Amino acid sequence: MRALALRLAAPVLLLVAGAALGVGFAYGDDFYAMRKNFAIFGEVYEELATGYVDPVDPERMMRTGIDAMLETLDPYTVFIDEAANEDIDIVMRGRYGGVGLSVGRRGDRVTVLEVVEGYSAFEVGLRPGDVVLTVDGQTAADLAHEDVRALLRGTPGTTVDLTVEREGEPGALAFTLTRAEVQLKNVTYSGFLGDEAEGVGYLRLERFAYTAGREVADAVTAMQTERPLSGLVLDLRGNPGGLLDQAVEIVGHFVPRGSVVVSTRGRAAESERIYRSERAPLAPDVPLVVLVDGSSASASEIVAGALQDHDRAIVLGETTFGKGLVQIVRPLPHNTSLKMTTSKYYIPSGRSIQSVTYWRDEAGGHADAVPDSLRRAFETLGGRTVLDGQGVEPDIAASLGTLGELEEALVRRAAFFRFANRFAAQTPTLPTRFAVDDALLADFRAFVDAEGIDYETRAERMLAELIDDLETAGYDATDDEVAALQAEIADEKTADFDRHAPRLRERLRREILSRYVGQPAQVVTSLATDPQIEQAVAVLGDAERYAAVLAPR
Repeated sequence: MRALALRLAAPVLLLVAGAALGVGFAYGDDFYAMRKNFAIFGEVYEELATGYVDPVDPERMMRTGIDAMLETLDPYTVFIDEAANEDIDIVMRGRYGGVGLSVGRRGDRVTVLEVVEGYSAFEVGLRPGDVVLTVDGQTAADLAHEDVRALLRGTPGTTVDLTVEREGEPGALAFTLTRAEVQLKNVTYSGFLGDEAEGVGYLRLERFAYTAGREVADAVTAMQTERPLSGLVLDLRGNPGGLLDQAVEIVGHFVPRGSVVVSTRGRAAESERIYRSERAPLAPDVPLVVLVDGSSASASEIVAGALQDHDRAIVLGETTFGKGLVQIVRPLPHNTSLKMTTSKYYIPSGRSIQSVTYWRDEAGGHADAVPDSLRRAFETLGGRTVLDGQGVEPDIAASLGTLGELEEALVRRAAFFRFANRFAAQTPTLPTRFAVDDALLADFRAFVDAEGIDYETRAERMLAELIDDLETAGYDATDDEVAALQAEIADEKTADFDRHAPRLRERLRREILSRYVGQPAQVVTSLATDPQIEQAVAVLGDAERYAAVLAPR
């Protein structure tokens, strides 16, 4: 057992020791402390695994120790087991062997969430909303959705049997799917907005996997070949990031060769590096708007922030997530890995967009938002003032509104999802120019009422706390004033559906569309009613305003 403990510890020791030597610790106090504590850990592990009163699971105990150790650090430094390692590989390569099917849990059932056009699941007629019953004879209800996903993947050319339950169908439906190499697209849609003759292009980038830079270049070139671009909207909303080198390549399509895109700095000397654009830009002068939101993170923030710092684009939307930490993936034995934060990145003005500081004490790891008092001012290339410490802030703020408590409850209870299933079962073909009109919204409201979906508002929680405080203090909590507050809150909840109707209509429309058309068609229809797209097109069409936004202030 001692030998096993040493074999498990050795790869970690080599990794940590290598990093320590890289910053000049050599054989000093830190190296001694490392060796001492590894020896103690190994002895404790061996004694427990061999001598504890009850049998223990050695692997689970070791994993618990690893997880507890990493919890003292930032949330991006994680141990990746063999099953999750495949997902990292997909991010790196952007492809995998599968059937073009995305699954997840809706309530307690494994459900089809998305069907990718061009692959077996789409060809045989599977639909979003189908409930997975069995996969290759295994009952899906007994499996985590990650296990179902793993069963669907495999060597291209092999098959997998699937049975599903579909609303409106009397019995289970059986399908045989053929696995193929699924190429994840980074650019999921590109084309022209509004009147194509005006030449305003649009490009949606959903991830930064291996071929993201080339896909952006191909999309821009295709649009330029079709007609001259008078402007371009680069949509990074909801993009969580990916590979750093792809972010650098994408910025290079729009800024002069040799421009600084990002720099990284960490403890180890080799982590200090400056990344510059390496090629002549494809669209050096095309007016550019970058759309971002609170889910735009990491590589998305590098692209948005670098283009902002070079005064090359107007950033429009909501403040981004604020992840300015760089991770590398170190391979470990038995097809496992360690994803580890090694440095911070800084965009061209010199600012960090990291919005949270992580620190440790005897109680473990902690995280605090960067306070306004500690944010520092920097300047873009043209002299505009920008601040660090809270993501990339837009040049033009344009919010789609916050997720209300009603909408949040409807999403949590999968109300949109289940209503769309019922609608698709009752409506074989989608009406031309489909929209969620008053009648359909009323149907949805009746569905919600029939399902008994309720939620607690912040005002209700505060009133409940007040009533508890009054009763504790000996006051009567049933008087007329309290009753009046309760009635007013109930009226406000009743009015929530009408108050948030625009957001509810849009979410319901997207969910229903996904039952009939693929993702590109969904994007096209959503663009026509997207207020942020409307603002982006407006500023691109107004040369004076565009210049004024990018002028020093």
